[in-house]
Amino acid sequence: MQIRDKVVLVTGASQGIGAATARAFAKRGARLAVTARSEERLRDLDLAGAFVAPGDLLNPADRRRIVESALAYYGRVDVLVNNAGIGTYARAFDAPMDQVRSLFELNLFAAIELIQLASAGMRERRSGTIVNVSSIVGKVTMPWSALYSASKYAVCSLTDGLRMELRPFGVHAMAVCPGYVRTGFQAHVLAGSAPANLAGARARFAITPEQCAEAIVRGVERDARTVMTPRKGWLMVAAARLAPGLVDAQFERMYRRNR
Repeated sequence: MQIRDKVVLVTGASQGIGAATARAFAKRGARLAVTARSEERLRDLDLAGAFVAPGDLLNPADRRRIVESALAYYGRVDVLVNNAGIGTYARAFDAPMDQVRSLFELNLFAAIELIQLASAGMRERRSGTIVNVSSIVGKVTMPWSALYSASKYAVCSLTDGLRMELRPFGVHAMAVCPGYVRTGFQAHVLAGSAPANLAGARARFAITPEQCAEAIVRGVERDARTVMTPRKGWLMVAAARLAPGLVDAQFERMYRRNR
């Protein structure tokens, strides 16, 4: 897809990957619609001409209002970037169910509804791209984030199914699986914390939000199926598929040292 003059709606755009992605699309000449809960932070992005639509994606009424207002402002949405999400390090077997429901509501159900709302026009025009930001833990489950992994696995599966469903309408679907990105994500999880002994691995493999955003935009330009960023994340995916027992044992040891 050629990005210039395309209308791109980015969720979770006030900071981190979302903010960097909005800027990366703007540099390619896209017309931006951005949403997050904080209108002030969205306006601080200083994206000239961007349409700002603050709202809480946990609220179905806000989801509909955001998409409908972007459509009213631009007349269409060419690219939807479902980036908004939240994590948790709570244990799956005793996590409070209200937190579990909030996690899946934002990471999965909000994304599905936004896809339904935005893709209607894409199907009519027989053109468009759905971008769903998952995670490397949407390919390889880690015990300190089992619930988050489950939600992101669902996002990957959803994207694969959408790609096949939407292809006859000329609409593409792409999953993005970042590894560790240097953002404030860890400070905003619903509960718990990651194992302290992950610090070294994160330092070696971490990328910036800007690197992640550039990978997303390049993926849209080349109609990629799945964007793994950094690409070396595919090595972990391959290891988990070829030697799942060994990978499980290693993760379990890391997890037990921090219990």
